[in-house]
Amino acid sequence: MKRIFTLCALVMAGFAVMAQDAPAASPKVGSWSTNSTPALKASEFMFNNWSSTGNSQIDVTGTFFGNYKYTHPKFVWDNVVDLAYGYAWQDLDNSTADSLGGLFETRRKSNDKIDLTSAISWNAYKGWGASFTANLKTQFGNGYEYDGIGVNQTKTLVSGFFAPAYLTTALSFEYKKTDWSVSLSFLTGKTTFVCNDSLISVGKTYGVIQPDDFDATNPATFTHAYFALGSYVKAQYLKKDILPSLDLYARAELFYDYKKPKNMGWADIDAYDGVVDPASSKYVLSDGETWGDLQDKGWLAKRAFETDLDFELKLDYRFSKHISANLAVNLKWDTDFSGMGKWGHWQVYQMAGVQVFFNWKTPKA
Repeated sequence: MKRIFTLCALVMAGFAVMAQDAPAASPKVGSWSTNSTPALKASEFMFNNWSSTGNSQIDVTGTFFGNYKYTHPKFVWDNVVDLAYGYAWQDLDNSTADSLGGLFETRRKSNDKIDLTSAISWNAYKGWGASFTANLKTQFGNGYEYDGIGVNQTKTLVSGFFAPAYLTTALSFEYKKTDWSVSLSFLTGKTTFVCNDSLISVGKTYGVIQPDDFDATNPATFTHAYFALGSYVKAQYLKKDILPSLDLYARAELFYDYKKPKNMGWADIDAYDGVVDPASSKYVLSDGETWGDLQDKGWLAKRAFETDLDFELKLDYRFSKHISANLAVNLKWDTDFSGMGKWGHWQVYQMAGVQVFFNWKTPKA
């Protein structure tokens, strides 16, 4: 393994030297280009004595997308800020209302996202190059699992700000074209943070492995971060006007932790005979999953099972300078998330709506 890391480092250094030795291109000095797009999405439904029935609802979501790029003859420094936060108010039944002046029974989050990326890349030869990327993903507010509605509703905390948060840093080989790029790294660090003691105490650790002397009643024994070292693949595609006024963005990320087989406790799982208590394993079963299911997986299936996936697709259709319709889908697979309900390790987010947006640009100098 050390030899692989050493070889990767040497090749990366070679890319950097090739990029530095390349002839300087115009312009002679670097320049900034920026693009900031704040937007507000809102939708409203009202039903009153309506024969086909329905639930009244108001949904308001604020988003911000910013791209700040510094272009130099020898390198490009690209920074992306992707933020979103939204709430939905719903009239679910005839129980006593307690939100928006008595009009709605419940208020729940409809979106919550912090995604910050900074990447510096060097072009070496015909689209090939090297890059260093840092990415941070987390959320603004608490997330809850709900049971019941109206005055009978209860909620259980499942996430919060920096609980979890994911910091990924990668040295990558990169191939870039005008509309798409692919990055491959065999030397990627991914740190998971869970900075909430109440979540750790009930076992919601999101893969942050607790020490052998862990005591759920004693926060002094808690571990709040886990560092994984592994391989990382990222492919993205951004095309403006694939059809008139229609933009497409797609992103796929794969991460494999070299230490994951040990953390998953495959040795314990493989030895499970229906009698041995599997609770000693660091892996937590999701709903509908059995130890026998995991035990029967082959080598390749196990590696695929352990690999994290994050896939995102966005479509934006511009009606005018400030109004657009959009569709977004985000799929995640992560075995460190034990799952809520039938979806297990899958996390699914889908959104469609109309938004009012503004766009402030500074062109390249």
